[in-house]
Amino acid sequence: MAFPVMRSLVLSIYRIRSLLSILVLTGCVDQIPYNLTGSIDLVIVDGLINNLPEAQIISLSRSKSDPLTGRPGFLPITGASVQVIVDSSQVVEAQEIKAGTYRLPSDFRGQVGHAYQLRFTLQDGTKYLSSQQIMPSVPPIKAVSGRFNPASLPASMFGGFTAGHDLYLDTQDPAGEVNYYRWDWRLWEKQDWCRSCVQGAYSIHKVAARYNEFGNVYFETLDALLEDCFPAPPPRNGVPLNYWVYDYECRTPCWAILAGTSLNLFADSYTDGGLIANRKVAEVPFYQHGPCLVEIRQAGLTASAYRFYKDLQDQTQNNGGVADPPPTASVGNVQNTADRREIVVGFFSASAVATMRHWLDRKDARGVPPGLFMALNGREPEPEPAFPNIPFLQILDKHTNSSRPYKAVCAENEQQTALKPAGWLD
Repeated sequence: MAFPVMRSLVLSIYRIRSLLSILVLTGCVDQIPYNLTGSIDLVIVDGLINNLPEAQIISLSRSKSDPLTGRPGFLPITGASVQVIVDSSQVVEAQEIKAGTYRLPSDFRGQVGHAYQLRFTLQDGTKYLSSQQIMPSVPPIKAVSGRFNPASLPASMFGGFTAGHDLYLDTQDPAGEVNYYRWDWRLWEKQDWCRSCVQGAYSIHKVAARYNEFGNVYFETLDALLEDCFPAPPPRNGVPLNYWVYDYECRTPCWAILAGTSLNLFADSYTDGGLIANRKVAEVPFYQHGPCLVEIRQAGLTASAYRFYKDLQDQTQNNGGVADPPPTASVGNVQNTADRREIVVGFFSASAVATMRHWLDRKDARGVPPGLFMALNGREPEPEPAFPNIPFLQILDKHTNSSRPYKAVCAENEQQTALKPAGWLD
């Protein structure tokens, strides 16, 4: 699995795609000998090989700027042939599991000291190749601790709500070698709401349209399972549907999976061989009163990966004032093999990762949290109306053991899981 830095915010400003946004929206394009603000059409790469027993993912997309505003948007690159070359000899094929997302075989793991290189070919035959990355080692995490901080978060994150827990780690830096670190975190929160249906309704069973003797349509459940949102069909009279969203409580246990949103980097230039003590590596929002589980991830970076992410970090910290030094953003380590002038944004890296999970009981927290649903959606839940109230979309349920509104199952995806995470205590 690639670093989960931006999954919770649909790729935040620190992710590879955000480098492009920063270059365009802040005018920081003078380091690149191309005019990006007119018609942006760039390949964007986000890929990481690590040594953990988890999915190894390569994401490919293409920027498409709005012709009027110049603001970048992003489209997945589908149908590409994606390979990872191991030690300049072994070729491992990746399979596209969803649009623009390519996964290496489930038993594939990176190994320290081995060399990895990304190669992919687009449907039009254009070929791309990354620089070779030799996976560096990483020391284990010795300890993780956390404490409540009423001013942990930026005021802009949750509408002025700033409370959270700051997490710190200790790790022993190896002596006699140059080490580069990156820290990320992943969070599991118990959630009560499992599905939101936009202009539709959740149904356990598949739904079919029926017509009465007057030609009026109604909807009735079938025997086959659906366990998903049933979208309201467009009216036959052409009148647009009202807009609504119905939220559904969980029928099964469910954990939301969230992640940090900032880059946290360190080079041991002045601390070689010393103890890295009390290093702040996470700011976990006080979403709700209940406990949560946090996984701290400590990655060893190659020198080139560190320089890339450090450039990106510096870009986000640059306020753009007249006294600020000019930007020096790196566009990455992937090139078009036939046209090295083409700008390819992003980085393919190989990193050993050490992890430690920390149970955060939140017993030291003070104040009233926003609630997980409110924090993630910016609104309170809107349940489907129950009888005698009438929902926008009415579905007749012929199964006597079911009653509306239903509760939803927990879908397995990158944002949530029904599987109790290892280390969850209650």
